[in-house]
Amino acid sequence: MATRSCLFSFSQYLTRQITRSSVIRRVPRRYVNNVSDRTPNKGPLAGYRVLDLTRILAGPYCTMILGDHGAEVIKIESPNFGDDTRRWGPPFIKGESTYFMSINRNKKSIAVNLKSPEGAKIVRELIKESDIVVENYVPGTLEKFGLDYESVKSLNEKLIYCSISGFGQTGPYAKRAGFDVIVAAIGGLVEITGPENGEPCKVGVAVTDQATGLYAYGAIMAALLHRCATGQGQYIECDLLSTQVSLLVNVASAYLNAGVEGKRYGTAHGSIVPYQAFPTADGYLVVGATNDDQFNKIATLLDLDHLLEDKRYATNPARVKHRVTLVDTLSTRFRSKTTNEWLEIFKGSKLAYGPINDMKDVFRNEQVLHSGMIQEMNHKRAGKIRVAASPVKFNKTETVFQCPPPMFAQDTDQILRDILKYNDDQIEALKDEGAVR
Repeated sequence: MATRSCLFSFSQYLTRQITRSSVIRRVPRRYVNNVSDRTPNKGPLAGYRVLDLTRILAGPYCTMILGDHGAEVIKIESPNFGDDTRRWGPPFIKGESTYFMSINRNKKSIAVNLKSPEGAKIVRELIKESDIVVENYVPGTLEKFGLDYESVKSLNEKLIYCSISGFGQTGPYAKRAGFDVIVAAIGGLVEITGPENGEPCKVGVAVTDQATGLYAYGAIMAALLHRCATGQGQYIECDLLSTQVSLLVNVASAYLNAGVEGKRYGTAHGSIVPYQAFPTADGYLVVGATNDDQFNKIATLLDLDHLLEDKRYATNPARVKHRVTLVDTLSTRFRSKTTNEWLEIFKGSKLAYGPINDMKDVFRNEQVLHSGMIQEMNHKRAGKIRVAASPVKFNKTETVFQCPPPMFAQDTDQILRDILKYNDDQIEALKDEGAVR
């Protein structure tokens, strides 16, 4: 499928002057990826078309990555109010949700009423013209409209159809709504997150959703390779609970094989000591020693050479056993200097260490800036916006910045006209009957 350019030409927005916060102004422009500076789409997925029937986070995160890698992504939204995250805020920028902006770049937006026979027909016609469908409706919902995999697979034998759900397509929880923190609680993550003697906590971002989106992206790539070899499409199923259980990794293995129950350690690690945040005179420093040589270097840098002679700390298993006394000694020492003083002492040591940064410090960090992790785009309504960029770099192709997050339904006419070859009268008739917006 040929990749089309986005409806709007972004060069026309470059002269728009907007007021930016002082935090944004401090970021040197040489460190910002600007969509207007990019060459035409040379992404590895250029030429593939994705029909995005997702909303909230896991699905849109997956399809955004596909778009970052060059695919044309058509986002199907409800004609009433669009993706739920369009209303998640504050903060908003001129009415546009910053949450929505974070996971919906490189997409076109078309508003289609799936409950309308004509609306469902439009989606089926788009499926015929697409390589990939990604959906995250509650299992059974799309079957009502004849848009589930079994109903549409005959339309396109090469179609890769990926369903993302909270708990899977079958089973006792299949019909339950699955949101990140709920699944993280059921799947054990919340129980092992938080201070050692405190309440269980959610992670600061929705990692279960994001990891599910990444699993789905990887599965779609594998299915594309299979299609290249066989010419056949296939059905993919991903769900948040299965993802979350897989993310328990070593904690799951400790329980399944040794009967050791997971617990909360704050920033610390259950099997490695030291490996945590230590309070300094004015903040925190995170330090990790994954082997005995690294621990010896830390003890030397802290002028705690007597620890090297203490058998309680000679090996990692011994240090784990005597965690409390060792951490107390290290904490006392770390409190004697500021974070910046310790950063200078650890500089060049080849040890794993770093401060706990707030967002201001994250986005002025020299390595973050060097890696180009701020992406700047020109949004039709919000003006100049900045989001976290794709972390992936290719040496033969590109991570592409095709277009900013779309305004609601901004591409409806263009998609109907250019892809499905509807004329203006047909488009107006569809709008009048409520099939599209």
